[in-house]
Amino acid sequence: MKKKQTIKYILCDILSAILAWTALFVYRKLTLEESGLEGLEQVLHDTNYWLGIVIVPLGWLILYTIQGTYRNVLRKARLNELLQTVLASVIGTVVIFFVLLIDDEMPTYRDYYASSLFLLVVHFVLTYVPRLIITSQTVRRVHDRRIGFPTLMIGDGPKAMQTYLDLENQETYSGNLFVGHIIVGDTHPSEVDKVMPCLGTVGDLRRLVDEYRLEEAIIAVEENEQGQVNEILRALQSSGDLIIKITPDARDLIVGSIKQESIFHSPLIVINNRLMAEWQYSLKRIFDVVISLVAMVVLSPVYLVTAIIVKCTSPGPVFYAQERIGYHGKPFKMHKFRSMYVDAEKAGPALSKDDDPRITPFGRFMRKVRLDEIPQFYNVLKGTMSVVGPRPERQYYIDQIVKRAPEYLLLQRIKPGITSWGQVKYGYASTVDEMVERLRYDLLYLDNMSLTTDLKILLYTVIIILQGRGK
Repeated sequence: MKKKQTIKYILCDILSAILAWTALFVYRKLTLEESGLEGLEQVLHDTNYWLGIVIVPLGWLILYTIQGTYRNVLRKARLNELLQTVLASVIGTVVIFFVLLIDDEMPTYRDYYASSLFLLVVHFVLTYVPRLIITSQTVRRVHDRRIGFPTLMIGDGPKAMQTYLDLENQETYSGNLFVGHIIVGDTHPSEVDKVMPCLGTVGDLRRLVDEYRLEEAIIAVEENEQGQVNEILRALQSSGDLIIKITPDARDLIVGSIKQESIFHSPLIVINNRLMAEWQYSLKRIFDVVISLVAMVVLSPVYLVTAIIVKCTSPGPVFYAQERIGYHGKPFKMHKFRSMYVDAEKAGPALSKDDDPRITPFGRFMRKVRLDEIPQFYNVLKGTMSVVGPRPERQYYIDQIVKRAPEYLLLQRIKPGITSWGQVKYGYASTVDEMVERLRYDLLYLDNMSLTTDLKILLYTVIIILQGRGK
C-alpha cells in the first residue's frame, strides 16, 4: 500500500513538473515574445526545452525527497501538504531562475520576474491539486476504516480500556488498528483482554515491534505503574519511526520533545521520535555518500599500501569482518583492516587494551591513526553506517552494557558511525566501564544531533588522527 501510494505521488509530481515547464515556454513564446503559433512550433525544436524536460523533474524529485515528501505517505495532513508544497515551489523556482533562466535573453528585467512568478504559480497549482486529491482519498479511506495502522496498547487497566473505547467511538476514526496489548501492572486478566489479545509484558516490546510491524504504540498506564514509563520509552524509542503516544497525566515523566494532539475524547501526547527535521536526515545521507565516495577515491593509494603491509607483516586476511548491532538493533557486518593476529578471540570475545599482545605491531600504528577504520566507508555507502554516529558494538557487550545502563538502547534510534562524540573522547573502549562512560557522550550526541555537530566531530577526529592520539 505504501509503495503504491508513493509511486502515485512521484508520477503526479513528474507530470506536474513537465507540464509546468512546458507552460513556461508556451507563456514566454505567446506573451513575452508574441511569436504566435510559430513560437509554439519553435518550442518543440528548442534544445533547452527538451533538456529541461529531463533535468527539471529530476531536480524537483530530489528537492521533494530532501524535504521528506515521500515519507509516511499514508499519514499526510492536507494543511501540512499545502505548506510543504508552497515552500518547495518557492525554493525550486528560485533555483530554476538562477540556474536555467537568468542567462536567457529577455527584453526587460520585469520579464525575468514575470517568467519566474508564472512558473511558481503554475507549478504550485499543478503540483498541489493532484496531491490534494490523493491525500483526500487516503484520509477518507482511513476514516472509513479501509486503512489502519498496526497499534499496540501498553497497559491492561481501566485507563487502557477507556483510551481504547475513546479511540474506537470517536466521530472520526484515527486509523489505530489494535493488534493487542501488553501487561504493565497486576490487573491481568482485565477488561482489555475482551477487546484485544494480550501479547506479553514490557520485556517483549522490542520483539513485538518487529513481529507485528507496529506503526504506533499508545502508553496508557495507571498511576501506580508510572514508574515503568521510562523503561517503556527506552524500549520503544530505539525503534526509530514508531509513533509513541501517552496519556496526558504521565507527561512529567517524559524527557524530550512532545506536542499535544487532540483526538476528540482522548487527548494524547505525541512523543517526537525524530531527532532532526526530515531535510536534515536527507542531507546527512547525502553528506555520508559524498564523503565516502571522495574518501574511497582519494584514499585508494592508502588502501592499497595498507593492504600490502597488513598482508606482509602478519599471516591472514587483509580485511576483518565482524558482526555488530546497528540501526533498530539489526546486525550487520562491519569491515576493518585486520589489526590483530588471526584467531585473536579463539578464547571468546575480549576488548583490546593498550598493551594487548593480540594486536600486531602495524595494527598498533593503524589504531593510533584510525587507519584500520577506513574500510568502513564501504559500510557507509551500503547504508548500514553513517560517517558520524555512535560506535556499533557486539551483542555480547551490549547485553552487559544494558544491564548497567538500559538507556544504551536509545542509540539504536540512529545509524552507528565511523566516528562519534564518544570515540573522540575515549577512542577504543578497553572495558565495559569505559563503554558505559563513553555512553554519556553518545547520548549527548542524540540530544544535539545536527549537521553542524557532525562537522565538529569530524574536525576533532581529523585532529586526533593527525596527532596520532588514537588508541
